[in-house]
Amino acid sequence: MSTLIEIVPGREPSSTMEHHAQVARERRKSRLLRLWIATGIFFMVLPGTILGFSSLLLISAHHGLQAVSPAWIQAHGHSQVFGWIGSFVLGIGFYSQPRTRANQGRLPVMCWGLWTTGLVLHWLAGACLWQWRVTLPLSGLLELVAILLFLYAASQHKLPQGSGAMRTKPRIEPWMQAVLVSNAALFLAIAFNFAIGLHLAIQGFTPAIPHDFDQKYLVLLGWGFLAPLVWGFSARWLPIFLGVKPVRGRLLQIAVALDVLGVILGMSHQTILMAPFLAVGAILASVAIRVFSVPDRPAKTIGIHSSFPVFLRVAYAWSIVASLLGVWASVADVHGGIWGGSRHALTVGFAAMMVMTVGPRILPHFAGVRGLYSPRLMFATLVLLLAGCTLRVSMEPLAYEGIVPFAWKLLPLSGCLELGAVLLFALQLILTFAREPSIFPEADRFRPGSAPVLNPSCAGGMGTSGYGVSALPQPKHDAEPLREP
Repeated sequence: MSTLIEIVPGREPSSTMEHHAQVARERRKSRLLRLWIATGIFFMVLPGTILGFSSLLLISAHHGLQAVSPAWIQAHGHSQVFGWIGSFVLGIGFYSQPRTRANQGRLPVMCWGLWTTGLVLHWLAGACLWQWRVTLPLSGLLELVAILLFLYAASQHKLPQGSGAMRTKPRIEPWMQAVLVSNAALFLAIAFNFAIGLHLAIQGFTPAIPHDFDQKYLVLLGWGFLAPLVWGFSARWLPIFLGVKPVRGRLLQIAVALDVLGVILGMSHQTILMAPFLAVGAILASVAIRVFSVPDRPAKTIGIHSSFPVFLRVAYAWSIVASLLGVWASVADVHGGIWGGSRHALTVGFAAMMVMTVGPRILPHFAGVRGLYSPRLMFATLVLLLAGCTLRVSMEPLAYEGIVPFAWKLLPLSGCLELGAVLLFALQLILTFAREPSIFPEADRFRPGSAPVLNPSCAGGMGTSGYGVSALPQPKHDAEPLREP
């Protein structure tokens, strides 16, 4: 568990050097997390959304995908899933790891460098076709090495065990099982990405993944990586944030098992069989996490916008919509519009909305600042994202399948709304990290006998009074913001 920082007024540190070293370690981990978040913001805004919006304009103008290169579209998706979500996941993952020899050296920075370089090279290969026979497999190799380094650092932590007859292996909780399934899918996706990139570089005529394999790959990314990831962390956080009863662990395990079975069927191109498993899994996950249950306690909304619990529930509604659209698409899709709406509901309506809702709740604490810059800006971001996603998911099947041709004219408006949401979310994080005061003190503010000192703690909660946080997994700061007594 990460070290917690607690104010203990009137007590001198046992070792000044040890005390300052502890603060330096915490500051370093928070700064490294900011670096990962900044990387995610860059790929979210530029390759992920702005250039993706330009593709949507071309598609809408020509009433089809023929105006845009498949490699360009795939590079856009790669930047969204790996460049944005992947960077956030790796950054929070390194932050949450307990102190070990592996993650205290250069390995986290090396991992960031390899990952970011791989993302840039993949964009240059897919979108710009720049030396793609070299840059495409090289980008996949760099990303694969980065994931292996991350997994190696995570594996160095050994959970304490009892002694003698009481020594038993700790039970893996259902929420962690879901996260591990997601990590396994992420590793497989990166490995497949490297393998197919190497194959295309040797025998292909374009950096675009063939359509049939791309459809299987998207199932792995959406329902193998993103869905279990959100379910797992939701099971860990949402009962506290929403004020509902604990998660139904067995039901969550069933939901994840059905999801895995659905992904396997999808990878086998058995889409008609896949869709019902994914739909039932999405519904059971929502029931297991009690997202739509009546809360027993007030939601934790201090410091953020009061609409926080509403948008959490909206995000889970989108996950169910995505799965039901998948059932429809498996039997009725002709031109890709229904599948496109399903994927958009999952990636934007569910995953992106969860990030933009929960992110303002936890990232300021993790990154070592006292609070969110603007709750109103958070609300505006979520309203724009909801409006854009609703318009996109409803119009895409109508346009692509030729049901309502006028729907093509509304698709660019959905892109404008979602682009506005992304820009506001990026602005929120930038202003939060740049303008909000750090919780870390300056070294000269600590005088033996006259100033507060830092005391390591292993408490399981995170109780910053300004935010009303009663518990978070592997938290960092279990104290009032640092200040002069």
